[in-house]
Amino acid sequence: MNLSDFEKTNYSGLYISKTAHPTFGKKYIARFQYNKKRYVKVLGYTKKDNLTKKSALTLMQRFKDSIVVEKEESTPTVVATDKNFDKKYQEILEENKNLKAILGNFKDIDPEVLKDGIQKIYDLEELKRYQIELIKLQNYLEAENKRMIILFEGRDASGKGGAIRRITRYMNNKHYRVVALGKPNETQKNQWFFQRYIQHFPTGGEMVLFDRSWYNRAMVEPIFGFCTKEEYEIFMEDVVNFEQDLVRQGMILIKLYFSVSKDEQKRRFDRRINDPLRQWKFSEVDMQAQDLWSEFSEKKYEMLRRTSSRSAPWYIVRSDDKHKARLEAMKIILNSVDYDGRNYALDFNADEKINISVQKELMQMRKTANY
Repeated sequence: MNLSDFEKTNYSGLYISKTAHPTFGKKYIARFQYNKKRYVKVLGYTKKDNLTKKSALTLMQRFKDSIVVEKEESTPTVVATDKNFDKKYQEILEENKNLKAILGNFKDIDPEVLKDGIQKIYDLEELKRYQIELIKLQNYLEAENKRMIILFEGRDASGKGGAIRRITRYMNNKHYRVVALGKPNETQKNQWFFQRYIQHFPTGGEMVLFDRSWYNRAMVEPIFGFCTKEEYEIFMEDVVNFEQDLVRQGMILIKLYFSVSKDEQKRRFDRRINDPLRQWKFSEVDMQAQDLWSEFSEKKYEMLRRTSSRSAPWYIVRSDDKHKARLEAMKIILNSVDYDGRNYALDFNADEKINISVQKELMQMRKTANY
């Protein structure tokens, strides 16, 4: 390309050919120097590309914009003629600056870990609206001198403990207790079975959350030989009447079963084994949970089938997604009482994919042993 074949236009850097091509017309080129380098670009012909001097100028400016960069605090700023574009670009730079200030040295963090952490923040914010309602519920129990028991049952690593922590996080600890009983001692073994649980029951205005309950006798104890077949059958026959008596005497009884899938339980066990912060959670019983999956399923099926009553039904919470399980557990608790000051703007409806009826869970268990 010989520059002598072109003549300058009245715009710096924009040239047009002196002689027109018989078919395509005159040719426009952009030619300028930046940072000791010379840039030349063919913009097109007047006829073939339908170029006018004005449109050629626009193309040349875009070409310049793609090359000429001003550095401002190590942040690239494109030189633009479009004021709207420039304003939008500055807004993006400001937003980027703010995000960096919040995230800090995010490049040093595994993107998946960072993504997981950010999602947890959104999850916690969603739960807060329902945690406010739980405080209202607690105030109602105290004002009306009501008693509430919440049972948290489920296989190992089903998410019971995490749900309890989220539910009680902002509650007044003077009016609730979390009870997690260990193995019975010799004296307790010779007592009426329910006696060691009864001594932890709530007084007026109090809520008690059982992290595992008397339903140990329905699942864990018979599988590991901690009770006889006769003791198991006596419990299964008596527990419905026992709970009906509690409800008749004014106790608010909520039974939550956290239903985790076999694959998800294994994933959580593997995480416990490999994560130093979670290794303390892993026990000898956990090691057998996957091997004894079928045995636990049989006992779970019988427990749900025989001990869910009209006065004390089981609520099945699918817990592979921990956040959704915690949210549904809160909804179930809040829907159990008509407390004062309820925020009806919130969604208290059950998520039917997470909050499963006993009948649906039993039907699913008949089809597959995954739960």
